[in-house]
Amino acid sequence: MGSSGSNIVYRRVLLKLSGEALLGDAPYGISTEVMDDLAAQIRDVHALGVELGLVVGGGNIFRGVAGSAKGMDRASADQMGMLATVMNALALQDALTRKGVEARVLSAIELGRMAEHFVRGRALKHLAAGRVVIFAAGTGNPFFTTDTAAALRALEINAQALFKATKVDGVYDKDPAQYPDAHKFDELTYQEVLEKDLRVMDAAAIALARDAGLPVVVFNMQKPGNIEKVLAGKKIGTTVR
Repeated sequence: MGSSGSNIVYRRVLLKLSGEALLGDAPYGISTEVMDDLAAQIRDVHALGVELGLVVGGGNIFRGVAGSAKGMDRASADQMGMLATVMNALALQDALTRKGVEARVLSAIELGRMAEHFVRGRALKHLAAGRVVIFAAGTGNPFFTTDTAAALRALEINAQALFKATKVDGVYDKDPAQYPDAHKFDELTYQEVLEKDLRVMDAAAIALARDAGLPVVVFNMQKPGNIEKVLAGKKIGTTVR
């Protein structure tokens, strides 16, 4: 590994992963190869002594917004989206367990024997005991995205930063896949994100982070070693503060 534990700037972080990041080359579902690679990266970071909370989206299985756009009731579509995040969380827990990392799934909705119900004190105890905590089912409410859930959980566990892992190298003024002249921002203020309508996270998530002074770092997790560089405070991706 490139960094040592002494280089780490952030000791407790919330890592937000999109469901789409778990697709790999598949059009739908979970790529076991991508999941194993992700679990290996998380294992390496965990070994540095970093306390990690994870929020994973469900877009690889079902997107509430897409469902409602096709005529479904938005609240029902969002509930299906929450269940999609639970499937991803259980898959991630399994991948981490196979890598020797103790992980717990805490769900915002009651799931009986499948996962623990989210209670803030329980999450903090798991983190203090050295377990990775995976937060599932978003906020438990329709009309709120997993971005908002990530900001909320980051504040609840007293995280020092919210990391948003993406497929691109940071935040751009336009889609770099479509426009070769797209400009990447190294730093932004929360206000700039809202005023320029930059799709970093939705407005509710940015407002929560802004009000609490929680730094948001957007970076490409598909490049090996990037997460460790971000933890060490290196200039990777885009930082919103």
